[in-house]
Amino acid sequence: MATKRCYYEVLEISKTASGEEIKKAYRKKAIQYHPDKNPGDKTAEDKFKEAAEAYEVLSNEDKRRRYDQYGHAGVGGAASSGYGGNMSMDDIFSQFGDIFGSAFGGFGGFGGFGRGSSKRVNRGTDLRVKVKLSLKEIAHGVEKKIKVKKYVACSHCNGNGSENGTELSTCSTCNGSGQVIRTVNTMIGTMQTQSVCPDCGGEGSRITKKCSHCSGEGVSIQEDIIALNIPPGVMDNMQLSMQGKGNAARRGGINGDLLVLIEEEPHPELIRDQNDVIYNLLLSFPQAALGATVEVPTIEGKAKIKIDPGTQPGKILRLKNKGLPMLNRYGTGDLVINVSVYVPEKLSKEQEEIISSIGDDNNFQPDKSVKEQIFSKFRNLVD
Repeated sequence: MATKRCYYEVLEISKTASGEEIKKAYRKKAIQYHPDKNPGDKTAEDKFKEAAEAYEVLSNEDKRRRYDQYGHAGVGGAASSGYGGNMSMDDIFSQFGDIFGSAFGGFGGFGGFGRGSSKRVNRGTDLRVKVKLSLKEIAHGVEKKIKVKKYVACSHCNGNGSENGTELSTCSTCNGSGQVIRTVNTMIGTMQTQSVCPDCGGEGSRITKKCSHCSGEGVSIQEDIIALNIPPGVMDNMQLSMQGKGNAARRGGINGDLLVLIEEEPHPELIRDQNDVIYNLLLSFPQAALGATVEVPTIEGKAKIKIDPGTQPGKILRLKNKGLPMLNRYGTGDLVINVSVYVPEKLSKEQEEIISSIGDDNNFQPDKSVKEQIFSKFRNLVD
């Protein structure tokens, strides 16, 4: 499967490009690779779609922010996860009509990609769901099946809104174009204006007899089970998108998207820090002084580690590659173990005598180098 190119590379712009620069770059690419200008050229068509997908993300502030932080997977562009991408020509022309209008002359340009009209394309609304994931599920990726209620195409009329799915009649006002053009004579000459047809709402057709099951809407509510393929390494509050898995559009058109919000379940012992996970290990004084072998939790279960004699509080231990994978990149974080030492709050008389007898020994007095080692990290935090 081909690797997606960087969206900034696709539009040949810098990562600091302004909204106007993004729009200008997209307009240039759209003109260059427009299918009517490159008939039968599959490569040009693919580049045309690629540029539209890049613009769809980078022109949206929220999507652009998530893309800059997480890459393609952050905006549903990870092909392996089943999200995002693969825009159809109808998607492109319906969503970016304002761009094509100015780029291609306002009335179809280049022949309007063989359409010769500007019919309105209905789009279904998006669905939003929240999915809870454990650290282990995030580490490996997971398939989740969810049940949702959503609008689907009416089975009685096949989604066109007419009784038994009979053919719709062409709107007599706009002759099926979905647009009406008015010519006005002014003092500076003849001017034309184009607007949505008031009789068919831009659809170009009209229902003669409404479907008795959906009252002409072309949709009905049903339950659907959707499989979500969550990629490894996702973050809390990240939003993924499944294109076309949202609500069906009224009387045909483009389905909305399913937006999946990730909610990370807290781990009872581990704390996530980007791709690392942190465990606070509390040693007894004898364990820290004499050394020991202790068990620590990991994402997968348990691991045994060796504690060297004389281990100081504040020491950091690392288990390489025991953290979380980096989303859309190679590499895995670490398990970071922060060592603390427990000092008993109460002592028996015998214990007090034992500690008092050795307390003045030079071996129990920290030297300057040890003090510097323990407190250097706090100085760095302050700085």
